[in-house]
Amino acid sequence: MSARQNEFGQSIGPEVPEWTPRALPPRRVIEGRFCRLEPLDVAKHADDLYAAYAQAPDGRDWTYLGVERPADLAGLRAYAERIAKSSDPLHFAVVDVRSGRAVGSLALMRIDPANGAIEVGTVNFSPLLKNTPMSTEAQYLLMKFAFDELGYRRYEWKCDNFNEPSKRAALRLGFRYEGLFRQAVIYKGRTRDTAWFSIIDSEWPALRTAFERWLAPGNFDEKGGQRMSLDKFRLPSS
Repeated sequence: MSARQNEFGQSIGPEVPEWTPRALPPRRVIEGRFCRLEPLDVAKHADDLYAAYAQAPDGRDWTYLGVERPADLAGLRAYAERIAKSSDPLHFAVVDVRSGRAVGSLALMRIDPANGAIEVGTVNFSPLLKNTPMSTEAQYLLMKFAFDELGYRRYEWKCDNFNEPSKRAALRLGFRYEGLFRQAVIYKGRTRDTAWFSIIDSEWPALRTAFERWLAPGNFDEKGGQRMSLDKFRLPSS
């Protein structure tokens, strides 16, 4: 960020004279090629999500979430009913376009329209979603929604500092590490140091191009494997 000086010779940030508060994200479907994001609905999604999460052999995917893995379908339905009522976080089900079934969820949260900041969180991807083009597309669709449709200027990712897969995912998706907030949260009876990452609006156009090139049909072989990794598309061309 370039600095300018006020009448006292102090460095201050650039002016944003045309800035206005942004709208809250609406509850609507966001369409993609591999998946679509649907506002979480218990009747439509709970049974599918329970079946998808049951593909995991244990509860390790829930370790860094605010709740434990529901023990049965009734528990999952109760959890889904509670979070579906929330507007912040605003939860979306990730629906596999081919099967029509929900295979995971994620949310927009800590929504700050006045400052144009918004966070993606409560990412809970089942084994049916992990390591598939859908998982990357779901993240891309929510970023595009925040930046291009809603006009937010800052998109955040935060996680428990011990959550190494989450930190690797943030970096793969193009987030920049900003630092560690020590003893920031208490959850599940334990303390948490929180790792902060972000993407800002000036970085988004190049990232959007990289995502779109990675998601293009030509980047996948006949078995659905990627031909080039996402990070390769972010490298400057020679």
